[in-house]
Amino acid sequence: MSDLFEKVTGDQDVFKRIASKIPGFSGYVERQNRRAADKLLRETLADRFEELYQRISAVQADFVSQGDIAYVDDLEKAALKVRTFIDKVRRASYGYSGFFDAVKINEEELARVYQYDSAMLDFAESVNRAIDNVEASVDSDGLPAAIRNLVSTAQECLDVFNRRDEVMTQG
Repeated sequence: MSDLFEKVTGDQDVFKRIASKIPGFSGYVERQNRRAADKLLRETLADRFEELYQRISAVQADFVSQGDIAYVDDLEKAALKVRTFIDKVRRASYGYSGFFDAVKINEEELARVYQYDSAMLDFAESVNRAIDNVEASVDSDGLPAAIRNLVSTAQECLDVFNRRDEVMTQG
């Protein structure tokens, strides 16, 4: 969590450094920094899942080129779930609310959302391992189970991300 946050705060311009010395303004700057860190984290997360989506598409293409189209539809289920996850991550509201927004998020809640988003990076590794398993299972009896595992892992990513709003609004 602190690496991205430190990167954002380390790149502040002189104006922000001076303004952070104004009473009451530092909390605002801190929230803006956390918001920027949350955005950077989610962009990284979406980019990582984009790579995984491309891997699934490549496996599908291999099946098609080998004439083994029986598993292409099953893999498409996983691909669609990963694509939906990517789209949700890219379109999600930042871990911060503006002055006039209906839902206000305090600094503690903001940190919780950032940690939640950071933990989702672990799901990228889970999906990566599931894809590895599919690739290793090609031409074996374990292929259908490996594909089902990939689909369920991708669904779990979606389910966890869908609970993100609860994290943002729980008090």
